[in-house]
Amino acid sequence: MNGFLLWAIVIGPVLLAEGLLARYELLIYGAGWRTPTSELPAGVPYARGAAPDRPPDAYLVYLDGIGKRRVRDSRDGGQLVKALLTRAPELRVLGQVQPYSPLADPLADRPVWAWLRRRAGLLLFLHNVMQIFVAADHRYRPLYNRAVGSQIATQLQLAGYQPDSGIPVVLLSYSGGAQVATGAVDVLHTRLRCPLLLITLGGFHNGANDVAHAEHLHQLTSASDRIERVGTWMFPQRWRLLRRSGWNQARRAGKVTLHQLDPATHVGPRSYISPTAELPDGRTHLDRTVDTVLTLIRQHHIIGKID
Repeated sequence: MNGFLLWAIVIGPVLLAEGLLARYELLIYGAGWRTPTSELPAGVPYARGAAPDRPPDAYLVYLDGIGKRRVRDSRDGGQLVKALLTRAPELRVLGQVQPYSPLADPLADRPVWAWLRRRAGLLLFLHNVMQIFVAADHRYRPLYNRAVGSQIATQLQLAGYQPDSGIPVVLLSYSGGAQVATGAVDVLHTRLRCPLLLITLGGFHNGANDVAHAEHLHQLTSASDRIERVGTWMFPQRWRLLRRSGWNQARRAGKVTLHQLDPATHVGPRSYISPTAELPDGRTHLDRTVDTVLTLIRQHHIIGKID
């Protein structure tokens, strides 16, 4: 009991502070006190893959989970993006978007957070977790959607995307990145007028966002993914009872297709992107995820279907 009380005394104020600070950046954005940054560090391209001198078959934006802290990092060291680029050179892939920063400011590059990372790395993850709940909160959701949706649109244009070009845009999201991906649909539709395909991988989102302007949403999940199941339980908009939620309207319209990637877990050595866990057919979990994503992109004839 003493240990529990000590933990509560230590972590309680931290959780309270994070709950308040998580809104701070969004309010700065809303007030116009700071302009979101669009420049990338030296040596970091706006996109990789298909050469910029010819139109790619599609642009793919990867929105990582809560481990995203800087432009270059990802939960698997970039293995998923690298595998997609190797297997699909016809794509232009963007992995630099900051899903948990309305100001597009990498968390790990901020002086205070750099200091904390060396002493309390868990707080970096806690910050991004709180940002997911800010993005899901009905009071802040429209502004958050506009902030990060605009960030994605800007990065796509800097990577060469031309509005009204008809080239598909794919939002591939992992875990909490699904909250951001579903929230970005309306902004991308308005600014780029692009055919839009959503693929969620272990998607953790509240189901409130309207995805009517997306051509389709493919939900990649697993019976062993406990974290995604928590999201379906804790957010009422994911319950079938709330028929008017964005998620349930999309399901009734036939816009959502479920794909089971059993027995993958959300994280860990048996995750969706594990390069070591093997399936009975000899493929790794990472291989199967890449195969599935590329098959879905290539079989979707979404060019020319903009409303």
